[in-house]
Order: sequence, then C-alpha cells, then structure tokens
Amino acid sequence: MFEIIDLSQEIFTGMPVFPGLPEVRVTVHLSHEELEGVEGSGVVSPAVNLLELGEHTGTHVDALSHMGRAHREHSIETMPLTNFYTEGVCLDLSHKGLMELIEVADLERSLAAAGLEIKRGDTVLLYTDHYRRFYGTDDWHRAPGVSVEATRWLGLQGVAAFGVEPAAPGVRGVSNREVHRVCGELGFTHYENMCNLHLLVGRGRFRFIGLPLKIRGGTGSPVRAVAVFED
Repeated sequence: MFEIIDLSQEIFTGMPVFPGLPEVRVTVHLSHEELEGVEGSGVVSPAVNLLELGEHTGTHVDALSHMGRAHREHSIETMPLTNFYTEGVCLDLSHKGLMELIEVADLERSLAAAGLEIKRGDTVLLYTDHYRRFYGTDDWHRAPGVSVEATRWLGLQGVAAFGVEPAAPGVRGVSNREVHRVCGELGFTHYENMCNLHLLVGRGRFRFIGLPLKIRGGTGSPVRAVAVFED
C-alpha cells in the first residue's frame, strides 16, 4: 500500500503569480454545446480550454537555463528525468517569519530535530507554512527564503533540488537573485509554489516526483509534484 500527497497548487484564472510574470487566464476554447449544436441551454460545458500562462506558473521547477546566460543550453527538456524522481525529506522551518533568511544553522537544526540526513540526489522540501498563512494576501511575496550560504550548502550536499512554498526560493531583493546564480553554478535546481508540506513534516523519507513538461527550450515548467509514502 502507498499514500500519495499532492504538493501542487491549482492553476486558475487570476491566480497569484510572481510580479512581472504573465497573468494566468483559462478560457473555453470549444464547448460541447458548439460541438453538438445545442443552442439556448444557458450552460457552457468546456470540451477544450485555452490556457494562457508562463512557464513559471504555480507549482513549477526551474530549468538550469533560467539561472543565468551561462546555462542557456540546459533548458528543461535537456535535464535528466532522474532529477525529478528522487527520494525526499521535508524540513520544518515554520518558525521563520516574513522576509527572514533560512540559514545553514536552521537547516542543520531541523535535520537534527527530525533525525534525518540529506543523501546525494535527494529533493529537500522546506516547510515554512507560508502557503497556508499568506497565499493570496498582500504578504504572499514577502516570504522567507534561503540565504546564499544555505543554497550553497544544499548544493554541496549533492541534492537534486530543493523546494519552497513561496513564489521565489530566496528573499526578494535580498538573496533571490544570488540563490539562482548559485543553483546554476552548482548544477541543481528548485521548485517553487509548493503546498501541503505540513503533511510531510515528521514522517521521515518519501519518494518525491515532480516531472516537468517537455517544453523545447523551456526555462522551467509547471509540475504536478507529489510525495509518495510506502508501507
């Protein structure tokens, strides 16, 4: 037996996006009523929806090509699928407040408290409870995030990726740009806009799956991220 926990936001018209990125619109492109010649029913039943969104919408993973010009050849469809199908751990950092940096010492304390270790190839998810507290509010983009030093520390552990609840891995205007640079330099990535991480805390290791779309030249991709616990 196994349990699958969905770690992904819904995608819908008007959902929160990182400032400056494309707004999301989901509209009916073709309805069943049009296909079947039904008139005057007062109901529109979608047969095909049109999605207008950026690659970095909702729960998504960044390609290495997103990290800087030097990595432009490493677009999302070139990255090994083994990067997105890994073992995972979730660290409790819910004590961190708005715009507060997550430092190496915070990661080490959380690991020790949970009795966990990071293995090479892991995906490390960072639970701050920011999604439940602030999604859709004015404070959504004032989230805690990893410091440059903590990012480098994660990279030196050999992780495949780390994941965060906010729309950026670092603190905007403080560490976020450099966090991306370090990920590119060390060759690992991150997931953003995750949810339900509170359901993983205290449960040990799990299988993490966050497969991207095969977008030619893509700088990232929405994913349906899940954690799988097996008995």
